[in-house]
Amino acid sequence: MRDDAALTVLLRSRPDLITPVPTDLTQLATRAGTRASVVRALERLDRFALQTAEALAVAADPATYGELLALMAGDEGDPAVTGALPHALGTLREQALVWGADDRLRLVRTARELLAPSQQHPSPTGLGPTVQEATAGMSPGRIQEIVTAAGLPSTHDAVSAVSALTALFTDRARMTALLADAPEESLEVLARLVWGPPYGQVTADPAARLRWLLDRGLLLPTAPGTVVLPREVALHLRAGRAHRATEPLAPPVEPAATHRPQIVDTTAAGQAYTALATVEELLKDWDEGGPSVLRAGGLSVRDLKRTAVALDVPEPVAVFWVELAYAAGLLASDGEADERFAATPAHDEWLEQPVAQRWARLAQAWLTATRTAGVVGGRDTKDRTLSALGPGLDRSAAPEVRHRVLTLLAGLPEGASPSAESVLARLRWERPLRGPQRDDDLRSRLAQWTLNEAELLGVTGRGALSAHGRALLGAPRPKPVPEEPVGPGDKLPVHHRHTPHPEPLSAAEQAVASAAAARLLAPLLPEPLDHVLLQADLTAVAPGPLQRPLADTLDVLADVESKGGATVYRFTPGSVRRALDAGRSASDLHAFLAEHSRTPVPQPLAYLIDDVARRHGHLRVGAASAYVRCDDDAVLNEILADKRAAGLRLRRLAPTVLAAQADPAALLEGLRAMGFAPAAESAQGDVLITRADAHRTPPRTAPEPVPDGPPTPDATLLAAAIRAIRAGDLASTTPRKPSADTAPVTGGDLPRTTSAETLATMQAAVLTGGALWIGYVNAEGAASQRVIAPVRVEGGFVTAYDHTADEVRTYPLHRITGVAELADDQL
Repeated sequence: MRDDAALTVLLRSRPDLITPVPTDLTQLATRAGTRASVVRALERLDRFALQTAEALAVAADPATYGELLALMAGDEGDPAVTGALPHALGTLREQALVWGADDRLRLVRTARELLAPSQQHPSPTGLGPTVQEATAGMSPGRIQEIVTAAGLPSTHDAVSAVSALTALFTDRARMTALLADAPEESLEVLARLVWGPPYGQVTADPAARLRWLLDRGLLLPTAPGTVVLPREVALHLRAGRAHRATEPLAPPVEPAATHRPQIVDTTAAGQAYTALATVEELLKDWDEGGPSVLRAGGLSVRDLKRTAVALDVPEPVAVFWVELAYAAGLLASDGEADERFAATPAHDEWLEQPVAQRWARLAQAWLTATRTAGVVGGRDTKDRTLSALGPGLDRSAAPEVRHRVLTLLAGLPEGASPSAESVLARLRWERPLRGPQRDDDLRSRLAQWTLNEAELLGVTGRGALSAHGRALLGAPRPKPVPEEPVGPGDKLPVHHRHTPHPEPLSAAEQAVASAAAARLLAPLLPEPLDHVLLQADLTAVAPGPLQRPLADTLDVLADVESKGGATVYRFTPGSVRRALDAGRSASDLHAFLAEHSRTPVPQPLAYLIDDVARRHGHLRVGAASAYVRCDDDAVLNEILADKRAAGLRLRRLAPTVLAAQADPAALLEGLRAMGFAPAAESAQGDVLITRADAHRTPPRTAPEPVPDGPPTPDATLLAAAIRAIRAGDLASTTPRKPSADTAPVTGGDLPRTTSAETLATMQAAVLTGGALWIGYVNAEGAASQRVIAPVRVEGGFVTAYDHTADEVRTYPLHRITGVAELADDQL
């Protein structure tokens, strides 16, 4: 019987067992033995605990601790295995995969069926069936021939003959003597089969080297043309080991390089600022409405290429930034008929936050997201290409792998960056792959992507975890670990011990961790500047990040020519005209540049602004279909004479007016391409201010992560679940008073009484203060057993103290299937 502490450990390590909460221990035990639950538990064992379970699956049932140790350590023994085996066995017991005392260890039946060797499903140990299993269908005469050829006396029945053969194969001395007479070729056959697979093919007339083995039972037939190496023979040849290589120690995560912590933090902070600038640029590029959504969902390959060019990054990196913005709730599809991707209203709120807080939001979204950018370009189960922002990108293991990788980095000394190989080796040890999954090591790919993405996002710097990255994780600063030897009876060194994974942070804890990370990052980020350096070649140099109003105005007034530590803007006639179209006057532009430039405004730039402003609006374009109006008829004559105006199909209506068969937008573009600076006007003759309208989606929530099974329960849920299980167990096992009027109740059946009997028993229990056992069916139709102490019965309801829920509750009488009084010595 497990106490409450043991139940807490079990339910925390196997949260699927309390989804929903079982009614009693019997239901809990049944659920813990189901195939799906056992498979899930086995997949979460570390390599040595799994090897221990695999060894128990090929051991006798039950097995002693000594037999298990012999299978794990071999005849020669292994101090590391001896030291680690108690912990591994304790883990299997805690997770209800092994039960029984040390002299009668049993693997639960479902786990044994999954791990025991068979021809269809070979064991990871490479061992085959026992002699008893391999000879199950063999004739007694053939068994006696094998016994005689092996040098054993004949027996009276096949059972004793098999027992004698098994005793021979498990006796090291006699087996050594038997194999000493084997031909060299026969020993080579055994050597090829000893570590598995144990099956081989033979002809109807086997060669002499095989005949020698078959005659003595060292190879046994399992089907026509197929033979197997018996388990006992293989274990003798392996010196008693169930595995070729046991791995009791977790591979250490080795530092590949060490940097000063200050260098790591500043490098990570610089990359964090670059990450913010990249996401802002992406959303600015999609500000007026981004690319169209594919019919199947997601971003087209062409649009992805265009986005990568705009961000000046490779396509896989562009996918990461797009998916990160989506995970943070900053962009989504607009849901309109002509569906496009666009920024969300949350993007505008995000822009108003301090820089460090904006980064913390992105980093927290990345840490908890199940959408995985690395799988874009691959194929789904229906052989369809996976596209960015499309369906099918969720990988439930991603948050756990990211958290674990960063936790491993947090365990290194500050400034130490690990080798990727050592991180991957540690993760494979902690979650070894079983079966066909070995060909698709998703966890290793997720870990590699995590290392790359953490560097891009600024969580790490030069491969080492930064201070703000450590705060985001909620991890303490590492402490130096002394080296300890491993000898017989010694404990494992701390850095080799496999400690339990830290629990994921709750939503409140994540908010605290994000705030702490933002506080550490803020001093490391550059302060936004309020000035630029104007140069005579019509460029402006921003020596650092600019304040938002300044940056927004410059984006309209000039074109970005290059990025890096300093951003170079170039002024062109087109960019100046764009600013004038947005409602700025020439005097506004001169004043703006004079205010924000640390150098005098160069004369060429002043001339450029004045020249474009002088011509801007000289021509007016309106809707006729479209018309051009100008007070200077010479300009209109110039337009009509220009061959490039032929496509506009212009004709003169008056000395100062031309009509066009093109729409106003096409007419504006055509005249600008000819070198003019026209301005659009309204029906009243006023100049139209052409600012780009920001396109926003309706309010959208960030995509919800797809969990990898039930979440780990918190302490409150665990306490409530254990209380309910204990109370349900009490309700199902507490003796009831016999009643002549009530049908006997057995097993887990609900009590059955008439409505009148139920009401009378309830009223009597209120007077006597007694406890009752009831059957109850809730509104969803779920039945349960409860032990209650009625307090009041009125209006078709009973108010009672529920021992199952440990609280006072009210139950409708019509939902109670029946009642039974408890024995006097109970409760």
